Amino acid sequence: MYENLKLEISKGLGWIKINRPEVRNALNAVTLSEMEKAIDEFESHDEVKVIVITGEGEKSFAAGADIKQLRDRQMLEALVPGMQATYKKIENCSKATIAAINGFALGGGCELALSCDIRIAANHAKLGLPELKLGIIPGGGGTQRLSRIVGKGKAMEMVLTGKMVDSKEAERIGLVSQSVDGSELKAVVKEVAGSIMSKGPVAIKLAKMVVNRGYDVDIDTALMMEKMAQALAFGTEDKQEGTQAFLDKRKAIFQNK
Repeated sequence: MYENLKLEISKGLGWIKINRPEVRNALNAVTLSEMEKAIDEFESHDEVKVIVITGEGEKSFAAGADIKQLRDRQMLEALVPGMQATYKKIENCSKATIAAINGFALGGGCELALSCDIRIAANHAKLGLPELKLGIIPGGGGTQRLSRIVGKGKAMEMVLTGKMVDSKEAERIGLVSQSVDGSELKAVVKEVAGSIMSKGPVAIKLAKMVVNRGYDVDIDTALMMEKMAQALAFGTEDKQEGTQAFLDKRKAIFQNK
């Protein structure tokens, strides 16, 4: 049972919905712990092909850390794994993840979205890292993932000013891949997820691994990682099925092996 999350499995999608609308889906310790549990549950569930993270209601995806909890935290408490560990688990998830940003994604909520593979935002959504207003810095990976996604200059501006960007600006700078009408968000997420689900599941795992692990190493090492991952892909039944299906002009039926 989950106190702060709603989980649903439908047509290959595992939906994780943050269910604290009364506090704009703020992320407290219980919510983060449940998020890790939910990711583990969907990782091991054969029916789930793509994991979607979103928020309850139409106002907030996740409004960030619970400020009441944050106020009482002491210096050394910042060294515990906490939010960074939760978001690292999402980033390292072997299944594709999509953030369906249905409203405000601020602070830890923005960092949650950054940890997902793909971000799709409703046109009324706003994203930002306002932590410096509280006398702290983004501590859930925001200083690192944001700069890698949108570039150092834009990330520095957003972090230092606490500027919020709307979904159109977020799309323009590459923070989200699509800005869509709020009424169409779920349908677009399903469409993108469907495109992913039509691909070889082993190849998805390998592609995620190479992109994530290769990003911060030198190009020669990254290319060698790519080559080794491709060698693994060449040895799978899915590769045989995928190539044969293409030649037969039919839809591939992958077996995840």
